[in-house]
Amino acid sequence: MRLVRHLAAIALLPGIVTVAVPAVLLSGAELAPWPLALAGAAVLAFGVGMIAWTVALFAGVGQGTLAPWDPPERLVVRGPYRYVRNPMITGVVSMLLGEAALFGSPAVLAWAGFVVALNAVYFPLIEEPDLRSRFGADYDTYAAHTPRWLPRRP
Repeated sequence: MRLVRHLAAIALLPGIVTVAVPAVLLSGAELAPWPLALAGAAVLAFGVGMIAWTVALFAGVGQGTLAPWDPPERLVVRGPYRYVRNPMITGVVSMLLGEAALFGSPAVLAWAGFVVALNAVYFPLIEEPDLRSRFGADYDTYAAHTPRWLPRRP
């Protein structure tokens, strides 16, 4: 049952954003010239790895999923969360930028910009207040020492 919860959350959230929408935007697209496609593939692979890592941390350490309706029960501050509060979004945006480069797609690049803008509003207004209410002072301390978007050493 736990695996089904994780797979459903992955399919619905990063799956729609990084696979379904780009598939529509890339309908009939061809690969970009090889240097751009190679760079895009590398960025895409980084994004996939980052999402996999954060999902594994949410499952193992946090005892929850990436979905707002089934969130982690424990605050996750390990792995990439030591350097940035939203590494999953880093993974999602990396996947989109990689896809944009891989196919030389301005449409996917614009979609990536929209996803960044949407999350720049969603996190401070919705997610962070929820995390404060669930984890209290632990989250406040974490947020005070860990940047929201641009990673830095702790």
